[in-house]
Amino acid sequence: MISFQEIYNLFIKEKYSEQLYPISKNFFKEVAEYIKDKEGIAEKKSDVFDDTIQKTKKQLESIQSILKELMMLREKKILQLASIAARTGVSKKDVENMFDFEKELFENVNKNIEDTHKKFSQKLNGEEKKDLKKNILIRFIKDTPKLLDLSGEEIGPFKKGDMANLSEEISNILIKDSKAMLVEIN
Repeated sequence: MISFQEIYNLFIKEKYSEQLYPISKNFFKEVAEYIKDKEGIAEKKSDVFDDTIQKTKKQLESIQSILKELMMLREKKILQLASIAARTGVSKKDVENMFDFEKELFENVNKNIEDTHKKFSQKLNGEEKKDLKKNILIRFIKDTPKLLDLSGEEIGPFKKGDMANLSEEISNILIKDSKAMLVEIN
């Protein structure tokens, strides 16, 4: 089983390492066992072991703080790596010391940064994308079965006389096919 000193030493190595420090894949299992064991000792109510119980409670508090700080250190390094990787590319070395959930964070942040860079470049080049899709209010002039919208979602069915506020593209198709007409609002 892992000890308080081993957890503390790992924290110190992570703190003073520029890169993510390699941590055993069993780390979380061992720490969970350690905490469970210490909580069992801390919950005992006996005057004979009073010093041991107090020491164990202090260790539990310290471990919680150390683990939070360890997590924050690793997150900070992952965010920095993602920022660098978005500019220069990802190296296998960058992700080899990450746990699966850390790799997921890294990939999500990296993708978001790359998307932001693209949008920034588009704005600089005057290539603004229309993010807002325009909807049009239409009235159906024929019964119309279920349809798929542009994102693949089912819409409808619609009966003659039904009104719907649909995307401009879908509305124009329905109007062109003489299945609906534009509703003009004054």
